[in-house]
Amino acid sequence: MAETATVDEVLAELAKLEDPKMRAANAKHGDDHGVNLGKLRAVAKRLKTQQELAVQLWETGDTTAKLLALLICRPKAFDRDSVDVMLRAAGTPKVHDWLVSYVAKKSPHAEQLRLAWSADPDPVVASAGWALTTERVAKTPDDLNLTELLDIIESELKDAPDRLQWAMNHCLAQIGIEHAEHRARAIDIGERLEVLKDYPTPPNCTSPFAPIWITELVRRKDGK
Repeated sequence: MAETATVDEVLAELAKLEDPKMRAANAKHGDDHGVNLGKLRAVAKRLKTQQELAVQLWETGDTTAKLLALLICRPKAFDRDSVDVMLRAAGTPKVHDWLVSYVAKKSPHAEQLRLAWSADPDPVVASAGWALTTERVAKTPDDLNLTELLDIIESELKDAPDRLQWAMNHCLAQIGIEHAEHRARAIDIGERLEVLKDYPTPPNCTSPFAPIWITELVRRKDGK
């Protein structure tokens, strides 16, 4: 059974979890919260799904409260316009990413949002559309025109703004990983454009440079 709590009580609890060092570290990535995400997930696990509380937390405008809202909300309860408004008000990269992953991808309006966002002139909004496209490339690609997607990526990836470029590059890699008939072209596009080729990658992590990413993930899938 979900624990009953007011917005003020939850905000007070989140304030106690605030860590100045973590806030400073997150600020380097454009985020303005200082709560350990593991601890935030523990709060969400205790509260369980509470749609009304989630909406109230989101409306505070506080980043940590928004992140918690996304963990305890009921994704299918939001209509299309609400999800669109939320994305445009996300504010920080982490809220944006969680909104796409935890709400938009699970929404019954995901396809409508994908098409609308992908064509949006705001590159941050467009990046959300590409994230939904990447999800479809992996899970429901049947009526996607992958050749056309590769054409767009080949034409626009190199000069795309950072967040949009990252999302498009992920789509490029996903096409190469999941669809053998397009793999050679996806790798060739990555090699020619050299997007994220020199991205600093920690040990034991896969480079986001598409040719390396594709090759490594295919190797793992094939068990080699």
